[in-house]
Parts: sequence; C-alpha cells; structure tokens
Amino acid sequence: MSEKRKVILITDGDEYAKRTVEMVAKEIGGRCISLSHGNPTVLSGSEIVELIKKAAYDPVLVMVDDSGYVGEGIGEKAMKYICEHRDIEVLGIIAVASKTRQREWTKVDVCIDRFGELTEFGVDKFGLREMDVGKITGDTVYSIDSLHVPIVVGVGDVGKMAMKDHYSKGAPITKLAVKLILERSGYYDNEE
Repeated sequence: MSEKRKVILITDGDEYAKRTVEMVAKEIGGRCISLSHGNPTVLSGSEIVELIKKAAYDPVLVMVDDSGYVGEGIGEKAMKYICEHRDIEVLGIIAVASKTRQREWTKVDVCIDRFGELTEFGVDKFGLREMDVGKITGDTVYSIDSLHVPIVVGVGDVGKMAMKDHYSKGAPITKLAVKLILERSGYYDNEE
C-alpha cells in the first residue's frame, strides 16, 4: 500500500489565487494542482484526486471554489470527496474570507490578518480583523465544520488583501498560512 498523499486545500480558485498558490507551492518545494482553479471549480473531487496522485511530490496544494453557491456547492463537494479519500491526508484547509450575500461561515483555529499577524479573531476578505472569535465568513466554507482536518487557517482574499498578499510581493500571507499548516501538522518532522 502506498503512502497517503499530503494535501493542503485552499477555498479560492480565481486567477489571483491560481498565480499565488502556484508561486507558493514552488517556493515551499511542493506542487500545485493548477487545473483545480476556477470560479467555480470545474473538476470533480475524483478528477482532482487523480491529479493529486500524479503530482511529482508532496505537499500538494489544491484550490476549491464554489463561486458563492448557497449550501454545498461544487467546490465544497470536491473538498469533501478529497478529505474523505483513503489515499489522501489533508494536512489543513486555508479558509478564505469573502463578502457573501448568504453569510456562510465556518470555525477556524487561527486567522492571519493582512499584516501577517496571527489572531484568534476572524478576518474579512481584505484581511482586516473582525469582531467574531474563531470564525470566518466565506463562500466555500459551508462544509468545513463537518470535515475532520487537523487545522483550519482563515485568511482574506488570496493574492489580494489590498495588495498585501499579491504574488508580485511574494504572497506573504498565503505562504505563512501554508507554512503554519505544514508546521502544525508535523509535516517537516516527517520529512527528516
């Protein structure tokens, strides 16, 4: 039996997210499933799992997005399928804040604001702290609470946040979120 593939899920899939996640994957020595991008995600969970299995090495960063669909959209269905797959170990989820009309939200373990500070408070899509502790509002977060993942990190809009996370600046917020998940999951310890 082969070892489970190590995956980090990001609940955003627009063009900014794609460029950002590709860059971060390269910098951390991982892989990005670029075909998982889209607003909404166009691939099914099973199609994404097949691409994960073909990735040259771990960790594998995967984008899922449901473009504001109320309830469990295509991005969330894909996320759920990936999390429940026997050949995949999801190390964590980066829950991305958005300005949703339906106000879907999820619990998070920690957030990172647009200044790179860890906080117990939620953040909005601009990466600014909100008033609620331990929760974030987004459009692809509906089913996160039902998934069993080690850590959920909340951030503002990937690759944006008033240019604080832009890929031309090295996407410091997204990179910090990925590194935090890798550290907390023990991924680096297992790579020795």
